[in-house]
Amino acid sequence: MRIRAVMIHKILKGIIVILVVLLQGTELFAQQNALFSQYMFNTLAFNPAYAGSRNVAAATALYRNQWVGIEGAPQTGTFTMDAPFAKERLGLGIQLMSDKVGITKTTGIALCGAFRIPINDGSLSFGLQGSMNNYFAGYSGVNLDPSGPVPDMAFAADINKTLYNFGSGVYYRNSRFYAGFSVQDFVRNRLNNDTISVGDITARQSAHAYLATGYVFPLGFDFNLKTSVLVKGVRGAPIQGDLNATLWIKEVLAIGAEYRTSADISAMMEIKVSPRVSIGYAYDKSITSLRTYNSGSHEFMLRYEFSFDRDRILSPRYF
Repeated sequence: MRIRAVMIHKILKGIIVILVVLLQGTELFAQQNALFSQYMFNTLAFNPAYAGSRNVAAATALYRNQWVGIEGAPQTGTFTMDAPFAKERLGLGIQLMSDKVGITKTTGIALCGAFRIPINDGSLSFGLQGSMNNYFAGYSGVNLDPSGPVPDMAFAADINKTLYNFGSGVYYRNSRFYAGFSVQDFVRNRLNNDTISVGDITARQSAHAYLATGYVFPLGFDFNLKTSVLVKGVRGAPIQGDLNATLWIKEVLAIGAEYRTSADISAMMEIKVSPRVSIGYAYDKSITSLRTYNSGSHEFMLRYEFSFDRDRILSPRYF
């Protein structure tokens, strides 16, 4: 038992070191991947090692309408499904995604696989992900200032590309604790048209690192406090953290709040309609100057857990 505890400690220490190394560098990039306030329900979207970790087949749909009132603000939807196989030693998952921001739209699919190692009352997983996305940017439809250069080559043609990428991750969980680290988009695909170059500007996909952890504190027979943290990083951009605390009441109703550093505060709730069905909602309010121009962000979640064994009782799963 002591050897396993030391091993987990070394793994988590290595995760932190890797995160620091990945975020070093001088090149500037912006956050490219979609964000969610209910990230704890969408872990498969950023960590492939999560696949199969709930020990049941589960499907989750999540939709986010960000910064309502601002034209071209992000609108994102995902559908994920994962399940355990081979006596819960393997996990497989799939994700469908659509993300629209301004004149750009990304739609795609990702396949995930995870290998799980039982450790005491939990498991340690290692995962890989392969993705295929269609990236479209409608530059030709932008209304330009007529007093500017004609033609403006930066807006002369639309971009329509198929991008292939991959990611990897590690994830540990037991009944009340989890920790994971993952990196998405290792391949620096070019987003500009190959035939058109404006100065030295080249837009590329960038690797995004995610460090997530959480713990459930028992507060009594009917109450549990679920805490979670997600740290997101990409080279050249400020590290952003999401801090969440949710109070579970009789394992049926959850009410929580979240703080996203230098960005938003959120209120959220989850209701377990049945042992298999959960619904969730989150409302974000900007704490930056953007709060003057939007009425907040709305996020909706629906999850269904399949049980093919009628005699098996679905125990509460917090992660």
